[in-house]
Amino acid sequence: MRMSQMVAGVFAAAALSGTAVAEQDSAMMNAYQAKQLIHTFAQQLQGELKSAMQDGGPVAAVNLCKERAPAIAESLSQDEGWSIGRTSLKPRNVELNSPDVWEQRVLRQFEDRANAGADLSQLTYASVVDGEDGQSYRFMKAIPTQQVCLACHGEAINPEIAAALDAAYPQDQARGYKAGDLRGAFTLQKPL
Repeated sequence: MRMSQMVAGVFAAAALSGTAVAEQDSAMMNAYQAKQLIHTFAQQLQGELKSAMQDGGPVAAVNLCKERAPAIAESLSQDEGWSIGRTSLKPRNVELNSPDVWEQRVLRQFEDRANAGADLSQLTYASVVDGEDGQSYRFMKAIPTQQVCLACHGEAINPEIAAALDAAYPQDQARGYKAGDLRGAFTLQKPL
């Protein structure tokens, strides 16, 4: 970069109002916090699922996931002041994980970006949204379907697992995926 470009960049940055800089810093901090919460949520759930798989196989993991995923999300939400969850255009738990209009739009955007060659594991989206209770910061991170996910989310699910899924989730739509597909997203919201 030439010196004149660097100087122009410094002056442009200095021209930002204090409010704009504070808003940018706040957005960066919120994105960082959201990513940390997603990591904590995913690590805790994956650890518990791995133990359930080792102890009782995929059927035990289905039952654990039904109980523990919402409990982990609720606990983190209460501890951290965020609303934390997962959503999908094809939700497994329709009552808890159906996307709202904003989430649907972001999920479709993720699909379009993935179809254009973007790496699903890197896709995120954030914005400040006006709602009935004022403004909130919303953040989503795509969840790609991994090979290990196919036992419960794939095209050819073992009949015993399918029966457990049918019992736990009567309105389940989260099947038929292939490795690399967009399975859904982590979704977080924080009041401003």
